[in-house]
Amino acid sequence: MCGIAGWVSFDPAAPVTAAVADAMTATMACRGPDAHGLWLGPSVALGHRRLSVVDPAGGSQPMLFEHDGDTVIALTYSGEVFNHRELRRELTGRGHTFRTSSDTEVVLHAYLEWGEDFTRHLNGMYAFALWDNRTGELLLVRDRLGIKPLYYRPLPGGGVLFGSEPKAILAHPAVRPAIDSEGLAELLGFTKTPGHAVYKDMYELRPGHTLRITRGGGHTPRRYWAVESHEHTDDLDTTIGRVRELLEDIVDRQLVADVPVGTLLSGGLDSSVITALAARRRTALGLEPIQSFALNFDHHADHFRPDDWRGTTDAPFAELLARHAGTDHRVVTLSPRNLLDQDARDAVMRARDLPFDLGDGDTSLYLLFQEVRRHCTVALSGESADEIFGGYRWFNHPDTLAADTFPWLAPPFGTGISGPGSGPGESLISRELLNKIDLRGYRAQRYHEALAEVPRLPGETAADRRMREIGYLHLTRFLPWMLDRKDRASMAVGLEVRVPFCDHRLVEYVFNTPWAMKSFDGREKSLLRAATRDLLPPEIADRVKAPYPTTRDQHYLDGLRASLKRATEGPDAPVREFLDEEALAAATADNPQPGYRTGTELVLALDFWLRGQDVDLEI
Repeated sequence: MCGIAGWVSFDPAAPVTAAVADAMTATMACRGPDAHGLWLGPSVALGHRRLSVVDPAGGSQPMLFEHDGDTVIALTYSGEVFNHRELRRELTGRGHTFRTSSDTEVVLHAYLEWGEDFTRHLNGMYAFALWDNRTGELLLVRDRLGIKPLYYRPLPGGGVLFGSEPKAILAHPAVRPAIDSEGLAELLGFTKTPGHAVYKDMYELRPGHTLRITRGGGHTPRRYWAVESHEHTDDLDTTIGRVRELLEDIVDRQLVADVPVGTLLSGGLDSSVITALAARRRTALGLEPIQSFALNFDHHADHFRPDDWRGTTDAPFAELLARHAGTDHRVVTLSPRNLLDQDARDAVMRARDLPFDLGDGDTSLYLLFQEVRRHCTVALSGESADEIFGGYRWFNHPDTLAADTFPWLAPPFGTGISGPGSGPGESLISRELLNKIDLRGYRAQRYHEALAEVPRLPGETAADRRMREIGYLHLTRFLPWMLDRKDRASMAVGLEVRVPFCDHRLVEYVFNTPWAMKSFDGREKSLLRAATRDLLPPEIADRVKAPYPTTRDQHYLDGLRASLKRATEGPDAPVREFLDEEALAAATADNPQPGYRTGTELVLALDFWLRGQDVDLEI
């Protein structure tokens, strides 16, 4: 995995310069700690920071295809193409010759062979920029599910700035970070609108899209993939078998790397499936046991109290699966001091580019990945199974299904201090500000836009149609938010996290499987349980879905409240204008009311962002 950045300018008064392009690329150093590259051509600069995973010796970038000493194609590429070996054989049969074993070179030759249609041949997670010297055009490409990020900012005259993260674009001297009312609504909305980057005049390339930048022709987007609705004709047994077949093939492909590979193991169903399949494959190949990594907190069992969301701690289940599958297992145990460490929290916020409200959920993920990176360069994750197979509780709640909003914001799940339908981080935000940006109206608009996109299936019952809508909303508005979080936390420490459940073949198949099959035994993720039960101990195969863990330690909560007091001291504190004074007083009291934890995390992130980014607020 890598970080990319670049600049195209067709304006003679604002030519591309190596110094600026190099500064943009330098912001991606955490994503690619192993090597740096910069290529300049007519009107273009392509920058690259490399994390060596496949062919460390031969995959240097930007990679060029030359003819008679002249550059024909230049490519800066981030990601992995998991079918690159098959594509290499096919392209070799079509007359192409290769000088490396890297997947980057396969992508380059695929473009030469098939032009812009080459995207339909790729299976993987990727974001890249390709300059075609024959036409003087730039092509930006992003994978089908949006696993790898790619941002861009149009320039006058048809040019563009782009990068794996907004910070690459913000490093250009002509760009100032600015957010208007719509951007703030997007930031606080607890949904992710495809293409929206929050920052004014900046965009995220939509998943499954390309963007062609031409002199005088502007920017031309093209969708090359989207989930479509088809009739599902397989019976239940065939469906279960097909899911298992796909999972085995996907994990086999995603274990391939020239560096150490491990798994992230929580002890839940999803991560246990991936770990068990990976362990089985390694054993079949005669390789040493797969490394697995779990997260825990100091004295977590002592502080833990079961609630409606989480009935058990994770650690015993992770250890059970590790013994069952025979993994080389490590537990990363964090204390309140680790979670409150300002350097770690600052690193997370720098990685994010924008303030979010996950707090110790983000910090613990970053610290977990930091430890994983000491042993592995690649880790497989169970992310996205809940969105694809219907694992969240709101998939089955009648009030949620009937609500006219995003299901994760619908009562009883989206009912916080701010009232029904509110996001978890709004508790300390000024009601006047929320009304000014019309957050409720913004969410309603985005929700109905999303519903209008859902591919329909003729003859479907109203109940089946609604479950198709719920599935689509998760794939396109919730999953991207989760993938972005995991990408930023992992790449901040130079760790490549792969997400097997996001293979587009599995997504297409399960999306069109009727809900009656996905929940055939009355439980969440019935289909996934049935397809993988033989791999798992019964305690894990039957374990109820639990969310990502957070600490329950009072020392952390006390430290959080103290940090909030420091951040908001004095009327000139930059975050103060965002806050509801009455709620702030309640949250910082010696005996604070419950319900302000997530809001506090958001305020601390906002404070860091406002102080560090010098953002122009156009609200």
